[in-house]
Amino acid sequence: MAPPLRTPRSTWVEEGLRALAAGGPDAVRVDALAKTLGVTRGGFYWHFDDRGALLAAMLDAWEQQAVDNAIALAEGGDARGRLRQLFRLASDSGDLLTIDLAVRDWARRDPAVAERLRRVDNRRMDYLRAQFAGFCADEEEVEVRSMLAFSVWIADHFVAADHGTRTRAQVLSLAVRRLLA
Repeated sequence: MAPPLRTPRSTWVEEGLRALAAGGPDAVRVDALAKTLGVTRGGFYWHFDDRGALLAAMLDAWEQQAVDNAIALAEGGDARGRLRQLFRLASDSGDLLTIDLAVRDWARRDPAVAERLRRVDNRRMDYLRAQFAGFCADEEEVEVRSMLAFSVWIADHFVAADHGTRTRAQVLSLAVRRLLA
């Protein structure tokens, strides 16, 4: 008889991130995750000492996706090309943005998460600065464009305004063109 299959650690982390995105950190409960995965909670303890260890692993996975994977996918070509690719990735990052927003909300109540968020945002801004510096000589211009680019990605989710005869996608495309000019 074959040994029983264990639910992989990554599956617990992914489901935890989905729960975080849907309901915040309070929604990340071992029993609820096990029920959603259709397994017993015993498999959880094979991979994690406790819920806190899962939450830490979730933040690690979020940082990996939000920074390392995004940068790796954007690499290649010149600075403008890397930024264009990064903007394309950002426009298709629905699940990642939802998780990012949940982490931001969580950080308002948890100083350790706030510190992690600061580190992640600093890494993102450092990457943006490096790319904009590839074609902007003025340090102030680099900082402004980096901040605007990052802010547009985060704020776009919250803005409900109409744009006259233009669609949201058209306005975002115009914003990217201006940032890359």
